Amino acid sequence: MPIKIFILPLLLLSFNSIADSDSLQKIIAGEQRSTQHKNRDIYRHPRATLDFFAVEPHMTVVEIWPGGKAWYTEILAPYLQDQGLLYAAHFDADSTIPYYTKNLQKFKHKIAAEPNMYGQLIITTLQPPQQLQIAPQNSADRILTFRNVHNWMKSGQAIAVFKAMYQALKPGGILGVVEHRNAPQTKQDPKALSGYVTEAYVIQLAEQAGFKLLAKSEINTNPKDTHDHPNGVWSLPPSIKGGDNNKSYFESIGESDRMTLKFIKP
Repeated sequence: MPIKIFILPLLLLSFNSIADSDSLQKIIAGEQRSTQHKNRDIYRHPRATLDFFAVEPHMTVVEIWPGGKAWYTEILAPYLQDQGLLYAAHFDADSTIPYYTKNLQKFKHKIAAEPNMYGQLIITTLQPPQQLQIAPQNSADRILTFRNVHNWMKSGQAIAVFKAMYQALKPGGILGVVEHRNAPQTKQDPKALSGYVTEAYVIQLAEQAGFKLLAKSEINTNPKDTHDHPNGVWSLPPSIKGGDNNKSYFESIGESDRMTLKFIKP
């Protein structure tokens, strides 16, 4: 009898995990995502990435700076809408930087156009150093940031943002980080003007805020990326900045090499 008591919950957990993963795959293949967005799955690996971060449909999740296209929001919002909660920590509507206000408006327009899918989403503001409350303190099961760390480094606000994410997570909660990855031997530019950051530097930033590294994954690696392009990560798709003369070369590389790191709030 004791054996049955302990094995059954493990089996149920396994079945639930499989069911959740199947549900996630259906959403990734869903009609709410454009063909253009789906074409980037070969570089962004959304299912494997969200599985690695152990995102489950009943959780409270914060997506950091989802941008105007809401690439991951298109997946996270329907996945969480029935049982969970999604916060989108976005730009400041009163920012003096046009890029921020333009992308926030694009995001809001997208959300308003599909209320059945995004109705439970809560938009908060992350604009350091003034606005750092991305969700109520100790409320989030998962915080996810995709290719944002270099932006915070450029503005000198990386430490402040990592501390804000730490405050919003529950004890035992997971921070998932995907970022353009520089070669490990590279001396890190503290402003990350190329868009590339070493894993060691990101781990240092997270640990300064109180996080502990749980695991690394090579899900989003790209061995073709040499990390030394004339316009940094923006030389590569989808931007191909200044690369019209060598477009086919940059397209043959694909999107940037990326680290995928999982941290825990003790």
